[in-house]
Amino acid sequence: MNVKSVYQLFHSILTTIPLFTILAFVTWPSVVICGWDRQVTGIVKDERGPIANAVVRIQTTKYYCVTDESGRFTLHIPSHLPVPLKLTAWSQGYYCGGPVELTSAHNHLVIELHAHPAVDNTNYRWLPSLKNTHKGEGENQACHICHSSKGTNLDYLLPVDEWLKDAHSQSAHNSRFLSIFAGTNTKGNKSPDTRYVYERDYGKVPLPPAEGKSYFGPGYKLDFPSSQGNCACCHTPVAAVEAPYDVDPRMVSDIAAEGVSCDFCHKIWDVRLEPQTQLPYANAPGVLSYIFRRPPDGQQFFAGPYDDVAPGEDTYLPLQRESAFCAGCHFGVFWDTVIYNSYGEWLASPYNNPDNGRTCQDCHMPRRGVKYFTLPEKGGLERDPSKISSHQMPGALDKDLLSNAVTMMVTVKRVREVIKISVTIVNDLTGHHVPTDSPLRHMILLVQAKGDGGQLLEILDGPKLPEWCGVGDVSKGYYAGLQGKVFAKVLEEKWTRIVPTAAYWNPTRVVQDNRLAAFAQDTSTYSFSADTPGSVTVDVSLLYRRAYKKLMDLKGWNVPDIVMERQRLTMEPLGLKP
Repeated sequence: MNVKSVYQLFHSILTTIPLFTILAFVTWPSVVICGWDRQVTGIVKDERGPIANAVVRIQTTKYYCVTDESGRFTLHIPSHLPVPLKLTAWSQGYYCGGPVELTSAHNHLVIELHAHPAVDNTNYRWLPSLKNTHKGEGENQACHICHSSKGTNLDYLLPVDEWLKDAHSQSAHNSRFLSIFAGTNTKGNKSPDTRYVYERDYGKVPLPPAEGKSYFGPGYKLDFPSSQGNCACCHTPVAAVEAPYDVDPRMVSDIAAEGVSCDFCHKIWDVRLEPQTQLPYANAPGVLSYIFRRPPDGQQFFAGPYDDVAPGEDTYLPLQRESAFCAGCHFGVFWDTVIYNSYGEWLASPYNNPDNGRTCQDCHMPRRGVKYFTLPEKGGLERDPSKISSHQMPGALDKDLLSNAVTMMVTVKRVREVIKISVTIVNDLTGHHVPTDSPLRHMILLVQAKGDGGQLLEILDGPKLPEWCGVGDVSKGYYAGLQGKVFAKVLEEKWTRIVPTAAYWNPTRVVQDNRLAAFAQDTSTYSFSADTPGSVTVDVSLLYRRAYKKLMDLKGWNVPDIVMERQRLTMEPLGLKP
């Protein structure tokens, strides 16, 4: 090939390459152009030298690489990302490092990491979620300063706003919890203290309460007036961290009254689990199962679900996206009887499959489509909405969550003058038993058949609802004796024989547990007399009830039933059937 041919070939290549690609090659000495991709190289180190296996990420994106044994990295940068870019780095035991801005001035990037505290400072003063009692600056302020959209022009909620709508923010002043702890009703009227008799073989034995006008239901302090118990370990954890058995939940104030607060969760570093069962230890509820990393004076520490939150004294904690993070407060054993167990139920279910399962956070911290978790004017960066979890954690009072917890199928047949109904309920949407945790919670399947005039048809066959579903006016939720079924974990007190009991701080035994485990199903059948000339309406409802009807009446808990599923079917008059 002669000189002229070489020149013509070179000229044709130059005219076909976009001008911005040529300029990128000239102005990015640290970046190698490979087709449409760029590469950047660098090293991650601390004061002692290079750090292997550190994650280097283009901040707020999914693009990352990992350093080699010498702490070096090569990161591919997709061409669609605009420059300048910012890179961060993170490694176990370190705060997130960076960001380092990637511009044409860089020939070789260096990202330095700084170790975070390796021990817990028990003298740390907790940050408030709402009231800035610290009067601090930067990361030593109340969480709402940066994580609330209240008073701004933003049209979406930030984490503190969501948390305020969640039961975790109300755990310390929940009226049901406080009244059951104190042995009062919600108006403060107190039941008499527990009476005892002495038995030669057992010593002091409790007697059943003398029910009457002065009885307002059971209470922990009625049975153990000189003890505070361990309720605070979950309900007022900030107060209980250093005094798990010495906190009266009725007396907490200030930050401790914020319940399960922001700073509390983001200071958790690990969870103590039994190696064989992977459950918390039976004698370590709530804060007793958690390991914390409260920082020394003059420093701060936050653990979160991102490895690129920089600058700041933040670090990445994979545990925050794992169900085990919830285990401490969602597993509880009293007197060798498992009372709370939503974590254990999930652990034993198919949802505990790392390949295709779902975590607690997937359902209870869903993505709601927002792009920020920090105010932009406070340094918040726009992120992929699918990576931002809501802190409005729906639970036992969330109608949308409960209406999507199970599937109910109803079939109805009319055989001469008999209506036959079959109801199947499948737990195909929930990763633990339904209902779960507090044994007071139960589902009521209510099956009714009515004639043209609204009269209840005669019951011929099928299970009936027990007395503890409430004896009284059906229109007010007293369903005892009606056709249906209850799904519940029913406890009986061993000494007093009270059943069902809410006093699970006393020795109890499980006398019934027919709740639906993940992917379990239940079918029940019912029949009614249809000796009526008109049409028949079949009404099948699955109701979620927070506590036993009698207990709610005694305590003054005004918590309406939540309709989880409902189907209404009408059968035409018998004379019109072929």
